[in-house]
Amino acid sequence: MATDTSTQIHNIGYRSYDGARLGRAYARTSLFSQSLRGAYGLGRSAKSKILPMILFAVMCVPALIIVAVAIAVPGSTDLPIKYTTYAITTQVVIGLYLASQAPQSVSRDLRFKTVPLYFSRPIERVDYVLAKYAAMASALFILTATPLLIMYIGSLLAKFDFADQTEGFAQGLVSVLLLSILFAGLGLVMAALTPRRGFGVAAVIALLLIPYGAVSTIQVVAMETGNSSAIEWMGLFSPITLIDGVQTAFLNADSAFPGGDGPSAGVGIVYLLAVFALIAGSYAALMARYRKAGL
Repeated sequence: MATDTSTQIHNIGYRSYDGARLGRAYARTSLFSQSLRGAYGLGRSAKSKILPMILFAVMCVPALIIVAVAIAVPGSTDLPIKYTTYAITTQVVIGLYLASQAPQSVSRDLRFKTVPLYFSRPIERVDYVLAKYAAMASALFILTATPLLIMYIGSLLAKFDFADQTEGFAQGLVSVLLLSILFAGLGLVMAALTPRRGFGVAAVIALLLIPYGAVSTIQVVAMETGNSSAIEWMGLFSPITLIDGVQTAFLNADSAFPGGDGPSAGVGIVYLLAVFALIAGSYAALMARYRKAGL
C-alpha cells in the first residue's frame, strides 16, 4: 500500500508551563494596579497623561497658596479654610477628573470587546468589578487627599496647634474617602452604560452637575420663602450635597448649604444611610452590567 511521504511532524517549540499558577488574587491585583496607573496616564501615551496630571496640579496649587498665605500672615493660628471644605470648594475639578477617567477605565473594554478575555480565566465578574471600583476610588482619593496632606504639612511647618490640625486633617480624610467611594461607583455605573467614551463623559458630568444645580436652586428658593426645614432634606438628592451633609453632621464641617445650616445629627444619619445605599447600589448595578461576558 502506498504511503504519503509528504506528511511530516514539526516541532515548533511549544513548551508546557511548569511555574506557579498565581490565580485570581494575582489577576485581580494586577487589574487594580493597571487601572489605577491608567487613571493618571501611567503606562499610556504622553497625550493620555496631560489631562489627569493637569487636574491633579489644579487640585494641589490652591492648597499650596493656602499654606503660603497662612504662613505669611503675621499672628495666624489656623488655615484659612477647613480641611473638610476643600473638596466641596473644588468639586468641579473632581467632577472633571471623574468624567474623564471613569469612561477610560471601563468604556474602552466594552468598545474593544476585551471583557470576555478578562473573564476567560482565571478572573471572574466580581474580580473585575471590585478591581475597577477600587482603582477608581483610589485614584479619586489620591486626587482629593493630596491637597489635604499639603495643607497639613504646611500647618505643621507654620507651627499651628498639632492636636487641632491632626483632628481636622483626619476629619478631612474621612470625608474625601467617603466622597471617593461614592463618586467612583456613580461614575463607573454611568460610564459602563455605553462603550462610547464621549457619551460616558457627558453622562458622568450630567449626573454630578444637574442634580447639584437643581438642589441648590430649590434650597435657595426654600430659604427665601422661609421654608428652611426643606433645605436639609433637599440635600439628599445630589451626590456632593450628600457628602456636605454627612461631614456637617458628623465631622464638624462648615456647611455649604444656603444660610450655612447643614443637617443635624439625626438627619445626618439619613444622609449617611443614603450614601451607603448609593455605594451598594452602584456595586450591584456594575455586577448586573457585567453579568454577561460577551458585552
